[in-house]
Amino acid sequence: MQMPSISLCMIVKNEEEFIERCLKSVHELVHELIIVDTGSNDRTLEICKKYNAAIYPYQWGDHFADARNFGLSRANGDWILWLDADEELETSKSQLMMDFITQTDASMLFMPIINYYGDTLPVKQEQAYYYHQPRLFRNNLGVKFYNRIHETPNFPEQEDSRYKSETLEVPIHHYGYIKEITTKKKKSQRNLHLLQEEYQNPGHSPWIEYHLASEFYRNQDYGIAFTYINESILGFLLQGLKPPAILYRLKYGILYETNSIDGACSSIEKALLLYPDYVELHFIKGLMLFYKEEYSDALDSFEKCLKLGENHSEYLIMKGSGSFNALHYKESCLSKLNSTKI
Repeated sequence: MQMPSISLCMIVKNEEEFIERCLKSVHELVHELIIVDTGSNDRTLEICKKYNAAIYPYQWGDHFADARNFGLSRANGDWILWLDADEELETSKSQLMMDFITQTDASMLFMPIINYYGDTLPVKQEQAYYYHQPRLFRNNLGVKFYNRIHETPNFPEQEDSRYKSETLEVPIHHYGYIKEITTKKKKSQRNLHLLQEEYQNPGHSPWIEYHLASEFYRNQDYGIAFTYINESILGFLLQGLKPPAILYRLKYGILYETNSIDGACSSIEKALLLYPDYVELHFIKGLMLFYKEEYSDALDSFEKCLKLGENHSEYLIMKGSGSFNALHYKESCLSKLNSTKI
């Protein structure tokens, strides 16, 4: 059986700090490296040339999807893998990826992204959250990227129901949310600029409000973040859609951070009716109850978290919410309850 070929497609600009780690993680797996350069003036392109990458200069137009689609138009592989320079594939799983795409009849594969957070490198393994994204898809099926920022690949609308998606458990490690990196690259300013441009477009997706809320949340501008997350939830409802679980996670995370506990404790139950198996919502509920010194009810929430665990590919999950952090709070609840009996 002939092995399928993979094209790696990337957008880069001044990525000398990370790009070699990224290319090393895939160069034995992929058959071609498509690099769309939007104006590097450091050693990025020199490093790419070491790996025999095909480099295409591209005039940046404040639109990530357009740049991604330019790269797709240059790719010749049977499959497209897309990464950012501050990511790397888990190399120990490369053979699993090749075996999977050789056998699957799916056209789009969702892969776990391990997003690390914290102040500085090196990363701490426990400071991470997981989210599955469509990162590997068949070429020549008309897949294109959409959205100015936080772009995502989709099939042509009229063809979408024809194609199957599956989950491929080959992790991608992402370092771009480490504070020293976001500060150095001024990511927040760039993201807010692009998101606010998209926000002005009539008919934009309610995901734009979610991403605006996320940026303001990371900047600790909780009031603005709360306004946008409510706009996002309303936007999905007005389209007749159930708001994604991640929106409620952010909403109640904001309420917890701002000590707006009393009303949130009752209203989070409505979100849990929509997503009863979402460990993050149970964890936030537990934190709120713990803050209110309602330790028995908090204990129930943390035990629910441990029962649910963290292996849910449809949700964004913070590492520890269904394991060590939930266990820590469970033990704290038991300690508090025992101390009240003495």
